[in-house]
Amino acid sequence: MSRMRLQVAFRLLAVLLAASAMAQTGHPGGAGSAYASPLAFKRADKLRRGINASEWFAQVYDKRGYTAEHFQAWTTAEDIALIKAMGFDHVRLSVNPQPMFNALEPNKIPAEYLSSLDAAVKMILDRGLAVVIDLHPESDFKARLAKDDDFVERFADFWRALAAHYSTWDADRVFLEVLNEPEFADRYRWMGVQVKLAAAIREGAPAHTIIAAGARWSDDDDLVFQEPLRDANVIYNFHFYEPHIFTHQGATWSAYYWHWVRGLKYPSSPEQAARVAALVPDEVDRLQVIRYGHDHWDAARIESEMKQAGEWARRRGVPLVCNEFGVYREYSDPEDRAAWLRDVRTALEHNGIGWTMWDYSGSFGVVTKKDGKAVADDGALRALGMK
Repeated sequence: MSRMRLQVAFRLLAVLLAASAMAQTGHPGGAGSAYASPLAFKRADKLRRGINASEWFAQVYDKRGYTAEHFQAWTTAEDIALIKAMGFDHVRLSVNPQPMFNALEPNKIPAEYLSSLDAAVKMILDRGLAVVIDLHPESDFKARLAKDDDFVERFADFWRALAAHYSTWDADRVFLEVLNEPEFADRYRWMGVQVKLAAAIREGAPAHTIIAAGARWSDDDDLVFQEPLRDANVIYNFHFYEPHIFTHQGATWSAYYWHWVRGLKYPSSPEQAARVAALVPDEVDRLQVIRYGHDHWDAARIESEMKQAGEWARRRGVPLVCNEFGVYREYSDPEDRAAWLRDVRTALEHNGIGWTMWDYSGSFGVVTKKDGKAVADDGALRALGMK
């Protein structure tokens, strides 16, 4: 057979193979997909059941602030041992870049701060847990990223340096998350910024798995808007707190009227929601509470949400996790909170989605701290299927 005929035959074979793969998955590349490598799926298996370590390196409310003393005292080796004993397989470590970010020299990370962060990551790894290093700045930092291209470049330089620092650490168990809840109203801009930041991470850490998310608050509707990155070693994630009126009842942040809402039940019922609505002074806000009662929030409703997220990932052939979900403890009934956690966890697992609950010892936590000692919330742990 002539060389030309061989070339034609090979091209025809390539077309047939691509068509076969498209028939199987809807996208080129078959089960492995052009979007994700088998390695990304293998590493995603290490993120099946996790917990967020909050208020340690981000959202620090300790009066000492971001200091070595706080880092050493807030979450200890005993806490990590307890997380392991409860049956979790990974920790999502929220890290606010702002205390170690110098806009003039963003690629130069303060050694002292980095030393404290290294100690925390090592503490987690030493217990046989995987760790997600989640960059988790305050809203003002993200607002600059949303409008300032120069600031995006500086943050990319910072990420490149941080990724390079962790490039020699265990790539099978250290994951690098681009940005927590970007808060970008413009989803298209976030897609471009995430591409830029992910490329910088990849330059710094060629072997590590990146975790990417949708815009705004990384909800499931933000997930299904986006398309995968041109990087096969990426896991995608979303956050789930629906319905917020239940999960954030009594909270004093975000929607102002939430602080009036207390004792709202799950699953939702019109009669009970109407009783809670009577305590809300503004009629527009009151209507939101009444609507919750008629919206049929229950296990089936949550399953339908998770099914859409799972199908998004399956159609694109990419691994998916939900690395935040939870209920604010102070004003929710413990049994209702546990029921919601159980329904979300069950729906995630049914759809093949790994999960990371928010959080360990904060206001959504699976433990409370008293005199420095952690006391487990047995109802929440049972709802999560943990010890």
